[in-house]
Amino acid sequence: MTAVTQRWYVVQSQPNAELKAVAHLNRQGFATYLPRYVKRRRHARRIEHVAAPLFPRYLFVGIDLAVQRWRSIFSTVGVSRLVCNGETPQPVSDEIIKGLKTREDETGLVRLQFRPNFRAGDAVRVLDGAFADCLGLYEGMRDSDRVAILLDLLGRKVRVTVDVDAVVAA
Repeated sequence: MTAVTQRWYVVQSQPNAELKAVAHLNRQGFATYLPRYVKRRRHARRIEHVAAPLFPRYLFVGIDLAVQRWRSIFSTVGVSRLVCNGETPQPVSDEIIKGLKTREDETGLVRLQFRPNFRAGDAVRVLDGAFADCLGLYEGMRDSDRVAILLDLLGRKVRVTVDVDAVVAA
C-alpha cells in the first residue's frame, strides 16, 4: 500500500466497540487511526483518568480504493458502517488527520484545553468533598485541574481550590 494513493475515510463503529473495530480492521490490513484523549471519570466518589475516544463511535481508516478490497469493511466485526457519499466512501482531508496528530502528547493521546464555562463572579455549587453543597463565587482556574472559588464561611469570604469536576453552576 502506497502512502500517495491512500486516503483517510470515516468508519462508524458499533456502540463502545471502537477498539474491537480497530483490531479487526488492522487484521485485514487497513491502516487505522483512533484519536483518544484523557477522560476524567467519576465513580463511587473516586476520580479515574481513562483513555476515551475523542469522537465516540467514529474512527479513521486509511484505504487505497484502487488496490484494497474496501467493501470488506462493511462486514467487519465492530463496524456499523463506512461513511459514504452514495456508493463511494467520502474521504477526509489529510489536514484534519495531521491536525489531530500534532495535538497528541508522548503517550499518543490528544491534549485538550479544558476551560469551565464560568465567568468570574458566577455562582457555583460544590458537589462533593469537605465543602459539599456550599455555594460560592467562581474566581478562576488555578491550574489545569483545579478552580478557585470564594465561599462564605463563618461570615467571611474564604478562597478555596477544588477539583474542576466538583463544581457546577448554582
